[in-house]
This record gives sequence, C-alpha cells and structure tokens, in this order.
Amino acid sequence: MTTTYNFEGRILSPSLCSLGEGPAFEAATETLWWFDILGKALHQLHLPTARESVHPLPFMGSVLAPIDADRQLLASDKGLFIRDRATGELSLYRELEPEKPGNRSNDGRVHPSGSLWIGTMGKKSEDGAGAIYHVAQGVITKIFDSISIPNSICFSPDGAIGYYVDTRVNRLMRVPLDPQTGRPNGEPSILVDQNGRPGGIDGSICASDGTIWNARWGEGAVDHYDAKGTHLSRHLLPARRTTCPVYIGDGRLAVTSAWEGLDEAARAADPLAGSLFEIAAPIHCGAEPAYRL
Repeated sequence: MTTTYNFEGRILSPSLCSLGEGPAFEAATETLWWFDILGKALHQLHLPTARESVHPLPFMGSVLAPIDADRQLLASDKGLFIRDRATGELSLYRELEPEKPGNRSNDGRVHPSGSLWIGTMGKKSEDGAGAIYHVAQGVITKIFDSISIPNSICFSPDGAIGYYVDTRVNRLMRVPLDPQTGRPNGEPSILVDQNGRPGGIDGSICASDGTIWNARWGEGAVDHYDAKGTHLSRHLLPARRTTCPVYIGDGRLAVTSAWEGLDEAARAADPLAGSLFEIAAPIHCGAEPAYRL
C-alpha cells in the first residue's frame, strides 16, 4: 500500500517562478541552482545563509551541470552554453536544434560517464516536436525522437539504466545503457504506466539505493518508486504544479514548481504555485557528476 505524507516542510525561496525547473545542488558550496524557464532567469541560493541571487539570461535555460570549479554547462532554447561562474559570461558550446527555432530545451541530466542527456520540446508543447539527445565531449546524438514533453531523465547509480518519460504519454521508461558512455544498448520498456491517470510524470532523480523520486505535475506531490516500478509513497506539497526534486543533503529534497498556464482565479486558489519547497525524505544521493568537455 502506498503511504501518503502531508506537507511539513518549508518554502526555501520567496521567488515565484512562472516555470520553475532544473534544480541542481552543489554540496561543496551548499548552493542550490534552479531556472525560471519562461522568466529567462537562473536562481542561485546559498542554503546556510539563505542568500539568493537571480541571474537574468538571454534565453530560456532549463538545465545546469557542473564542468569544473570555474565553469558550468547550461542547456537552453539557443543551444548549450558554457557559463563562467565568476563573471556569468556565456559562450556557445554547441547548437542543439538550429533547424527548429520553435523548440527549447527541457529536462536533462549528466550521466555518471560525464555525458549529458538533454530533452527538447516545442515552445507551445506541440505533439512530437522534441527529442532526447546524448551529448559526449561535444558530440550530439539523437537517441529518442518524436517526444512531446521530455522529463524524468535520470540514471541508476551504476550508470547501467536510464529513465525518461514523455509527460504527454505518461509512461516512465527504463532503458539499459552502456555504463561507460551513457548510450542506450537495448530497447526501452515501460517501468511505470500512468497513461490516462491524473497529473503528469515530471522531473525525477534516482537515489543511491536505485529508487526514483518523481515530481507529479498537477497533483502537488513527489512520488517514490522502487526500481521495479512499485509506488512506495507520495509526499504532498502546497502547490499543484510541482516540476522536479533535487537532493540537498541530510535527508532533504528541494522541489521546484510553476504557475504557468494558471489564470487569475487559479493562481488565487494556488497562491504558492511557483515556489521552491523543502521536504524531509528518506533519501540519499551521491554528488551530481560533472560534464566532460
């Protein structure tokens, strides 16, 4: 039986993001990063001091990955960029879909091998407009095509299994990978089938024990699944459009959310939509791997 936990956490940031997404945590500096995709901004929060900075972006950013002590990799609607941590300067690394100006990046994550999986989608969520790409040392390879809303990209701790979803289809997929490269070496299969069920499978992370923690868009929740797809628990949050969790140490998750698509009445009924939340959870994750240039 699935156990449901009511919200007993806190709000980490007063910023309300139209589409909060792509949270990433750096344990060495105790810094949490996340995007407002539609607001074209990168948020930075130093957890011990609660000091938040907002960095305006010239594009719709959605994924941040560390490269080294001086640089970060950002995915956006204009391609992949290298960001200088000290100055914020951005330099184009690779274009993703220059032939599709109506597309943008969405969910993505670095594989333990140092390669990146990055999903794209139409800016108006057109059916099948996007794809999922594998990026290794600058070489871009399309691995899944005709994706409407790519999400839940994450990997087993040993790098041998990849997960992803097309939120419009709502089937969380499991695919075997080459642990040395992060490339698929088998066919995807369905791990969790929520097609036709309320809410959408959104962003996910994979914990050190191989279980999956998934934000459920429209349901105001983070769901916990084991590696066989069994639904273990649901952790409720006070905003319905939850988008992605991230581990921030000591049995804690931060969870982004959004108010995109809500009219004035719906926003009044969901006043914390777009907030960044913290909840306690029985979870441990290793440090996020760095992208290898």
